[in-house]
Amino acid sequence: MKQVAQYVKSGSVVVLDVPPPSVASGQVLVRVHASVISIGTERSSVTERSQSLLTKARKNPELVARVLEQVRQQGLGATVRRVRGRLESWTPLGYSAAGVVEEVGRAVTGLAPGDRVACAGAGYASHAEWIAVPKNLCVRMPDDVSFEDAAYTTIGAIALQGVRQTQPNLGDVVAVIGLGLVGLLTVQLLKANGCVVIGIDPDPEAVRRAKQLGADAALVRQDDVKRLVGARSGHLGADAVLITAATKSDDPVRLAGEIARDRARVVLVGDVGLQLPRGPYYMKELDFRLSRSYGPGRYDPSYEEEGRDYPAGYVRWTERRNMEEFLRLVRSAAVTPASLTTHRHSIDDAAGAYALLSGGSKERSVRPFGVVLEYPDSAVPAKRPKAARKAAAAASDALAIGFIGAGSFAQSMLLPPLQQQKGVRLLGVCNATGMSTKNVASQFGIRSAFASVAELLQEPEIGTVVIASRHGAHGAQVLAALKAGKHVFVEKPLAMLPEELDEIERFYRSLPERRRPMLMVGFNRRFAPSIGDIREFFADVTSPLTVLYRVNAGQVPLTHWTRSPHDGGGRIVGEVCHFVDLAGSLVGSDPVRVHAEAVGADRSTSEDDSLVATLRFSNGSTASIAYLATGDASIPKEHLFISGGGRTAIVDNFQAVSLASGGAIREKKRATVDKGHRAEIAAFAEALRIGGPAPIPFDTLVRSTRATFLIEESIRRGVSVDL
Repeated sequence: MKQVAQYVKSGSVVVLDVPPPSVASGQVLVRVHASVISIGTERSSVTERSQSLLTKARKNPELVARVLEQVRQQGLGATVRRVRGRLESWTPLGYSAAGVVEEVGRAVTGLAPGDRVACAGAGYASHAEWIAVPKNLCVRMPDDVSFEDAAYTTIGAIALQGVRQTQPNLGDVVAVIGLGLVGLLTVQLLKANGCVVIGIDPDPEAVRRAKQLGADAALVRQDDVKRLVGARSGHLGADAVLITAATKSDDPVRLAGEIARDRARVVLVGDVGLQLPRGPYYMKELDFRLSRSYGPGRYDPSYEEEGRDYPAGYVRWTERRNMEEFLRLVRSAAVTPASLTTHRHSIDDAAGAYALLSGGSKERSVRPFGVVLEYPDSAVPAKRPKAARKAAAAASDALAIGFIGAGSFAQSMLLPPLQQQKGVRLLGVCNATGMSTKNVASQFGIRSAFASVAELLQEPEIGTVVIASRHGAHGAQVLAALKAGKHVFVEKPLAMLPEELDEIERFYRSLPERRRPMLMVGFNRRFAPSIGDIREFFADVTSPLTVLYRVNAGQVPLTHWTRSPHDGGGRIVGEVCHFVDLAGSLVGSDPVRVHAEAVGADRSTSEDDSLVATLRFSNGSTASIAYLATGDASIPKEHLFISGGGRTAIVDNFQAVSLASGGAIREKKRATVDKGHRAEIAAFAEALRIGGPAPIPFDTLVRSTRATFLIEESIRRGVSVDL
C-alpha cells in the first residue's frame, strides 16, 4: 500500500510502498478516502527534521544528554547503532483521516465492516491507503457528511477541546489569537456557542477568512488591537482569549494579557513562547490554562490502546466524544470544514502537498489552510504481500531467520550480531506497522516484509524465528512458532502469564524429543565475559554459594508500555527475570523457593516495582536480589557480590571484575560494558548450525520464568513460595 513518510535524517517527504497494517484485537482496519495535513503541527515536524544534526542537537540538549547516558550504560558501539537506526529510518506523517471500515478486531464492539468513520491519532490515522486504528480513536460518520469534511475531525476535536477549556458563556467576548486551521475552526465553534468572536493574526489573508467564517471582528496584529478589542467589549476587555498560534515568540501570551479583562480565562492550544509577563497576569488575576490535544483520554494508554472508556458521569467529554460532537456540528452546518480547504492533492503527489508548507511550490501564491489528500476510491481489499520465492525454494534452514518485532533494542543488540554469524540469512520481518517493517527490512537487508505474524510463520523457507515484540505477545507467538515447527529465540520474558507458560510447557513436552524445535530465551547476562570469569573462578568450589545482586533500575513512567498489564506485565516479569536466571546460572542450580518483599508500606507491589527477593536453590545456594528504582541514576546499574568456598568475587556493571582468594585480589577491567548480547547470539547461532543442544536447557528456562512469577505471588501473599 502507499503511505506518506518522512526520512528522519534529511527531512525529505516521499510516498513509500509498505505492507498494510495487521489488526489487533482492539483495532479496526480502515480504507482511507481522505486525510488532512495539519499545517501547524506537521509543518513544525517537517521543518525540525529537515535541520542539520548539529542544529537538532543544539535545540534538544535533553536528547544529547540521554545519548551520553546510553553511552555510559551500554557502550559506544550499541549507542551508535541505536542512533544510526533512528536516523536511517522513515517516520509516518498524519493524524486526521476518514474512510470505510473493512475489518474489526475481536474486542471491538459498536463498529462493523462498511461503516464510514473518522479516525484520529499520530501513528494510527496516518496518510496511508490503509490504517489500523484503536476503537476509541474511531467514530462513525453521519450519512450526509462527506469524507473530506470528516477528515478534519481530529483537528476539529483539538479546537473543540480548547473551546471547552475556555468555558464560554452566551454573549462572551472571546479573542482568538492565531487564525490558522485550528484557529479558524475555533472561530466557527465559538460562533456556534453564541459568543462574540474577535480574530487576530499577522496575515491579512487569515483575517479575511475569519471574517468570511463569521468572526464579529478580525484584526491584523499590527493594528491597535487593544483599543479595538476594548471597543467591541464595552471597554471591559475579552472575557476569554484562546491562543491557537504557532510561534517561538512570546507575543501571543503578552497580547492575551493586554486584551483580557479582569479575571478572564486565557487558554493555550497552540505552541508559542511561554514567558508570561507577570504584570497583567498578576494584576488581572488571569486564569491561564493549557488545552491538551483532543481531550480527556489523550496520551492515556489504557484509553487509547486498551480501549477503556471513561464513564460519562465522571468525564463527559472524552476525545472520542469530542470527535462525535464535531461531526454533529459539521452535519448541522454550524461548522463548515470544506470552506477551509485551499488545496487538494492525490496521495501520489503528497510531496507536492508538503512543499506548500515550506513555500517550495508554485501553488504557494495561495496561503494553504486546509490541505486534503485524496485516495483512490477502490474496494479492493488490502493486499497482504507474500514473501518472494526462489525458483527452487530451499528446505527449511535453521539459519534462515524471520523477525517478529524489531524495535530499537532488536536493531541495536540482536540484528547486528546475527548479521555477523556465518551462514545466517535474514529472510523476513514483521513489525507492528508497515512503515516500521519497511524500515527494518531496508536497513538490514532483510528479503521480505510481512504484513502479519501468521504469514511469516507460514513461510516454509524460514527455519528460525526471533521474537522481540512487546511482552504481552510473547506467549502466544512462541507457541504459534513452535507449532509451526520453527526454532525460537524470544527476548525475555518467555511468557507474561503463568497460564501461557503452562501451555508452552505442555505443548513442548508433548513432542517427541527428536521433533522438538530449539527454544532459547534472551537471558544474555549469563553469556557476559565477566560472568565467564566468575564461573572459572568458582569452578572447583563444591560448597553452596551466596549471591547478592543489586540493581539500580531507575524510574520508568507509569504510562510506559512495560507497566501495562496488557502489553508489558510490569518490571518484575519484564526485567527481574534476567537476574533470577543469572543467579541460577552462577550457583549452577535451579531455584526451589522464593520469598520477596516490595519496598513500601504494604504487601502489594510498589508503584516502581522496587523489591528485595531471596531465592533458595536445590544445591543449598542462596541469592538476594535488590531491584531498586528509588536511587540516583549516576550509580552504575548492576553490582554483583558472590561468596563461597573461601572466595569472593565482585562484578561492577559487567565491566570491572574483582576476584579475591588466599588474601590476594586480582582485578580485570574491560573497555566497555558487555552484558553478553553478542556472545548469546553467537551461542544460539552455533547451536542452530550443529543441531543443538540449546545454549540454555528448556527446564532451566521454565524454572527461571516460574520463579519470577512466584516473586509476584510472594509479594502479594506475604509468604515464602515453593516451586
